[in-house]
Amino acid sequence: MPIFPLIVLLVLSMLMVAMIQVEFFEIAFAKLGLTPQGTLMVLVGTLIGSGINLPIFKIRTQESGHLVELPGRKPVWELFQPAREGNTVIAVNVGGCVIPVGLCLYFISLQLIDPIKLGIAFAAVTALSYRMSRPEPGIGFGMPVFVAPLVSVAIALILDSEHAAHLAYISGVLGVLIGADVLHLKNVGSLGVPVASIGGAGTFDGIFMTGIIAALLA
Repeated sequence: MPIFPLIVLLVLSMLMVAMIQVEFFEIAFAKLGLTPQGTLMVLVGTLIGSGINLPIFKIRTQESGHLVELPGRKPVWELFQPAREGNTVIAVNVGGCVIPVGLCLYFISLQLIDPIKLGIAFAAVTALSYRMSRPEPGIGFGMPVFVAPLVSVAIALILDSEHAAHLAYISGVLGVLIGADVLHLKNVGSLGVPVASIGGAGTFDGIFMTGIIAALLA
């Protein structure tokens, strides 16, 4: 098959995927009360901000080993002799942390949700995220993508079905942020990463996607 039609097909496929994603985002943000213009600003800000990490502080690290994974073999823990010392920069990602947290603070300021219900949902998702997140040497901490959104939606529908989208978004974003990232900062030094970015460096990373999926399903 000629190369040009393949390129055209690939480009069209990418455009279709992008359009579907934007449609999902528009639906989710519409449920949160944002206008199409506001949704566009959030998406553009997230896209640009995903590549921006704002350093906060440094921590001393001592790397004594890392997990080596080879195809067809069990993971092996490889030790360094002697241990390597250095620094890990703790930063926040604009697209994956600052913007979602800003939206959460805005939704909280609307005072649509009872503080007690918000506290219960936030505590539940935070505890779950802390327990479910696992260290990934050389990368950071990760957890299954759909666990936090599904749990936050279920809790939101039980506690406040009228404002389920807002409650699911807030508890999902802040719960994952605190449970999976902030509470694990004490263990970052053992991961062997030069930069630990709260919110990640992906375009639509876990925290951002957690909020979107939660709002979409609520």
